Amino acid sequence: MTDALPKVSPEILKRQTYRMVLPNGIVVLVVENPTADIIAARCFFKGGTRVETSNLAGISHLVSSLLTKGTINNSSQEIAEQIESIGASLGTEASPDYFLLSIKTISADFATILTLAAEILRSPTFPLTELELERRLTIQAIRSQQERPFSIAYDHLQKLMYGDHPYGFSALGTELTVDEIEQSDLFAYHQTHFRPDRMVISIAGRITPERALALVEETFGDWQPQTQVTPPMVEMPPFQPKRMLSEQDTQQAIVMLGYRAPAVNSKDYGALKLITTYLGNGLSSRLFVELREKRGLAYEVSAFYPTRLELSQFVTYMGTAPHNADIALKGLKAECDRLIHDMLDLDDLEISKSKLLGQYALGKQTNSQIAQVFGWYEVLGLGVAFDLDFVTLIESVTVHEIQQAAQTYLVTPAVSVVGSAEALGTLV
Repeated sequence: MTDALPKVSPEILKRQTYRMVLPNGIVVLVVENPTADIIAARCFFKGGTRVETSNLAGISHLVSSLLTKGTINNSSQEIAEQIESIGASLGTEASPDYFLLSIKTISADFATILTLAAEILRSPTFPLTELELERRLTIQAIRSQQERPFSIAYDHLQKLMYGDHPYGFSALGTELTVDEIEQSDLFAYHQTHFRPDRMVISIAGRITPERALALVEETFGDWQPQTQVTPPMVEMPPFQPKRMLSEQDTQQAIVMLGYRAPAVNSKDYGALKLITTYLGNGLSSRLFVELREKRGLAYEVSAFYPTRLELSQFVTYMGTAPHNADIALKGLKAECDRLIHDMLDLDDLEISKSKLLGQYALGKQTNSQIAQVFGWYEVLGLGVAFDLDFVTLIESVTVHEIQQAAQTYLVTPAVSVVGSAEALGTLV
């Protein structure tokens, strides 16, 4: 254990956030928050579904589901009993840009649950019986998704947006790929991507930085990275906007427009976040007011812009009556085009800033939320300072930058529509 905490910037000290890197490459973040007797931790690994290959699409989801189903020392039932006996929570997740194990418990039991988490992360056994069960459950989930219009529309849009890049894969994979993933593939995935030099541990709660670092070194300090090299990332293909129509016997049509949008490290990231807030965030958003309230077109309408390490997407969508499918498509496109041709009103920009920053602040109230945000920024390569940089970035965006971003990115969309023959027949 080091004798002193690493030096950090004044901004980080204001938030009582500490960062250090262990000799094996693990980045440790600690936010001391003594207001409640709870400690939350997030164990991030670089990669996620972004490192999948087409023949193994869905493997990240299977690893996430099976990681807690057995280790060299504990069975699935024993792991569950240990967690439940102290009232703790432990979960796993595979996202596009990272893999995550989350834990939360009272302060007195944190060492116990962290030790169990280390065992789960370092020595899973991926039992064959559990693999076969999870394989069946995943295929059932894939079939269920194929019956939901929104899921169909979004999956098709991802293929139009990203082609063969892993961002375009379904998170669950396909029936074919899931059926062919073997236990050996899971071990290979784990050995390749679950490494200390690809890991960030973010801890928030009633614990001192010294105690947190000591526990991390005790449980993970002797973990050494393997020698194999992580395979290179798949190159992002050129964007060729197309239209994909899918007939389904449903009472509403789902209309989606997708535009290629910048990664999180782009200078235009803040402007696109504000455009998303203005157009599609909540009951006062432009799309909701204009297309649902005033024109009665939408059952639901919104927009989103995921924070991604590589090129992201700006998506607007609407659920509407079949006979309104073409009107809905034109309405969504018109609202995006309006930002290209007309300067956003300054009052609307200020309202959008207040809404976005208010929601951002509300999303960092609990220890779990704090650990999530800081660990997420670190694993994306932004660093915890991005917490303050994000606020500054949003506050500094001008109406001119909003229009420039719209003119750069909201030009020609990919279009995905799912609906009945009547709905598809309305499209011009």
